[in-house]
Amino acid sequence: MTMVDGTIRAAGCVLWRRGPADGQLEIALVHRPKYNDWSHPKGKLKRGEDALTGAKREVLEETGMECAPGAILPTAHYMASGRPKEVRYWAAEATGGAFEPNREVDRLLWLA
Repeated sequence: MTMVDGTIRAAGCVLWRRGPADGQLEIALVHRPKYNDWSHPKGKLKRGEDALTGAKREVLEETGMECAPGAILPTAHYMASGRPKEVRYWAAEATGGAFEPNREVDRLLWLA
C-alpha cells in the first residue's frame, strides 16, 4: 500500500519456533527466486489493511505458517526502486502449518 507521501508500506515477522530435535530457538528465512535473496517473510500492505494483519497474512502466504505475534520490532526504512519503503516487523511464534513452495517463495529455512 502506498500512502500520500509515496512511501511504500509493508509488514512482516521475524518468525520463530523451538526446534523439533533439541528445542533450541530457530528463526525462519524465505528464499525469493525473483530477487534470489533470503529475507524474513514480509510484503506490501493491501489497501486499507493494518500492518499487523498484513504481517500475519504475509507469513501465512510465504511460509504456510500460522503465527502468534508478540513484541513489536524496529521498523526498517530504505529505498526501493527509487521510493521510500517502510517495513513494520513483529516477533511471531510459528503455531502450526506446513511450507509449500510457490511462485514467490521457493524455500524456507529454519536457522539456529
